[in-house]
Amino acid sequence: MKKRRVFWIFPVLIVLLASAALLGLMLGSAELTPRTVLDALLGRGADRTASLILFELRMPRVAAAILAGMGLASAGLLLQSVTDNDLCSPNIIGVNAGAGLAVMVVLCLFPAAFSLLPLASFVGAFGTTLLVLGITLGVGGHSSRTTVVLAGVAVGTLLSAGISFLSQLYPDALTSYAAFSAGSFTGIYAEDLPVPAAVIVLGAICSWALAPRLNLLCLGDELARTLGVRVRLLRLVCLMLASAMCACVVTFAGLLGFVGLIVPHMARRLAGHDLRVLFPLCAILGALLTVLADLAGRTLFAPAELPAGILLSILGAPFFLFLLFKRRRSHA
Repeated sequence: MKKRRVFWIFPVLIVLLASAALLGLMLGSAELTPRTVLDALLGRGADRTASLILFELRMPRVAAAILAGMGLASAGLLLQSVTDNDLCSPNIIGVNAGAGLAVMVVLCLFPAAFSLLPLASFVGAFGTTLLVLGITLGVGGHSSRTTVVLAGVAVGTLLSAGISFLSQLYPDALTSYAAFSAGSFTGIYAEDLPVPAAVIVLGAICSWALAPRLNLLCLGDELARTLGVRVRLLRLVCLMLASAMCACVVTFAGLLGFVGLIVPHMARRLAGHDLRVLFPLCAILGALLTVLADLAGRTLFAPAELPAGILLSILGAPFFLFLLFKRRRSHA
């Protein structure tokens, strides 16, 4: 039954994603008709204003939403697989807190250097993962799935305290930081995306390539070792891949939460537990979720606009609590 469902779920989701992307190109403060969008895409003499809106504003925004969903969902599945913890997500291991602290430092100490924010967020997110891995190795828990999570929670808490400390010293920086922490696809331009896109796509492909080994890892560390899996190296590589994808998303979308938590659970309900199927499925589902969240934020509260990150948090927090209660019942 699962195999039959997998056979048709990919075409259906691809059609849904294409439809959501088309709506993202059409809807907004200035609505465009499907004919106008098609004429502009094919270069058939569409209105110049419509072409400007489409190519300069909406196409980069929709592309950014697709990339963000793909990267965060793939990273979330990686983290849940290598830690054997279905509550694990990128923000759990401190990636968001690291990026937030780096951005806050730049806003406080170099308030005019807005061009440094993407680089700072990447360095903060990736550096946090290196710190978590260093702590994990330092306490001798390189093969412990629990140690990685606990180290990430501890580091994330410390970094969040740093953000709160700086916000007290430099309250004027809070306005800019609030926009970053909310997570949004507003103000993204095409030139912001090539490098993050390359890292995210390459990371997703590498994750899929590692799926057979991760399937063995899910059987247990000892059994995986007997089957030829280098458990420690695989776990480190997967954590670095997840961090790189998350760090790249943060550079253009800010702090988006819960995508990496929600999407892997949705994918498992649809297609089972084979990671060879789950990785491409998570990439498509994650892209669909973020595109829909951005579209809803633009249209439901027009003319005002709600950041996609807020809608994802509204959706994700109850889902997280549901998982907690479900886990409690299963262990009762």
